[in-house]
Amino acid sequence: MKILLTADPELPVPPKLYGGIERIVDLLVTGLQSRGHTVGLVAHPESTSKASQFFPWWGKQSQNQWDALKNTKVLWSAVQKFQPDILHSFSRILYLLPILNSPLPKIMSYQRNPSQRTTSWGAKLAKGSLTFTGCSDYICGIGQKAGGVWQTIHNCVELEKYTFQLTVKPDAPLVFLSRVEQIKGAHQAIAAARHVKKPLIIAGNQVNTEEGKNYWEQEIAPYLGKDGIEYIGPVNDIQKNELLGQAAAMIVPIQWDEPFGIVFAEALACGTPVISCPRGALPEIVRQGIDGYLVNNLEETCAAIANISKINREHCRQRVEQCFSADVVVSKYEQLYLSLFTSNSLVFAKN
Repeated sequence: MKILLTADPELPVPPKLYGGIERIVDLLVTGLQSRGHTVGLVAHPESTSKASQFFPWWGKQSQNQWDALKNTKVLWSAVQKFQPDILHSFSRILYLLPILNSPLPKIMSYQRNPSQRTTSWGAKLAKGSLTFTGCSDYICGIGQKAGGVWQTIHNCVELEKYTFQLTVKPDAPLVFLSRVEQIKGAHQAIAAARHVKKPLIIAGNQVNTEEGKNYWEQEIAPYLGKDGIEYIGPVNDIQKNELLGQAAAMIVPIQWDEPFGIVFAEALACGTPVISCPRGALPEIVRQGIDGYLVNNLEETCAAIANISKINREHCRQRVEQCFSADVVVSKYEQLYLSLFTSNSLVFAKN
């Protein structure tokens, strides 16, 4: 099949540091081509993913109306040149507008909360040619309220990038790895680590909004360099693998409904248990008492840290191998493509 993939215009595919959607798109490009498919990519001009054909976006801001118009034209042109059997968008549904009512099978994938208004009109305009996927049951549950056909396909990681560590040192630290902002719960991780007197390494980007700066200055900075609390900044893939592998647990006590959170699967791939909260997609990733603990307050968090040695690190790795590996997830998308392509071919054959 010929499959045309799109990613949001802000970041290259693959990303240089963070960018979960862009990583998934790159894994699809690689995985699908290794299975004999021809893959085109519409993405940021600096993308280096090895697609068969590449079409750079003209506009670089998803929320800019002028850029949206330019990118709609880019996608229309790419479809005319590439002539795909399937169009799979990880970008904006608005870009699909000129081709929504065409018979070309289209997939719109959501890695964030879908807008019920846009998904509703998209499904109506597409007249059966548009299928939706969400990166979790949580996201699909939101989307289904607006109508349309939805299927959950979880996010994934490249297992070969993450070294399984069967054991860690008795004094292994806790690790917080995410954006350092309130909704990710870095302050809660600090509170728990200090309470149980356990070292904590914080890694990730600071947020440069006024709210983000205030959070850093009030909730994070006062504790750094004390009681074993350390901040090391952003980390690349190699550093991430080493950091997670040496951790007793990754603790990211989220304060919002996480759509998925690839970092949780990355931790499990290293054999590292996860401590988080039962919100959003986390109950779909972490099995309570098997891959880690989902907690609701400081008392439960401290208890989870105390019991972290009871988690079998082999089970954590197996969880990713069976559910969140690139091979498993690429296979699910490939099956979806084949079913849509076959259905479309049968319709044409009847006509």
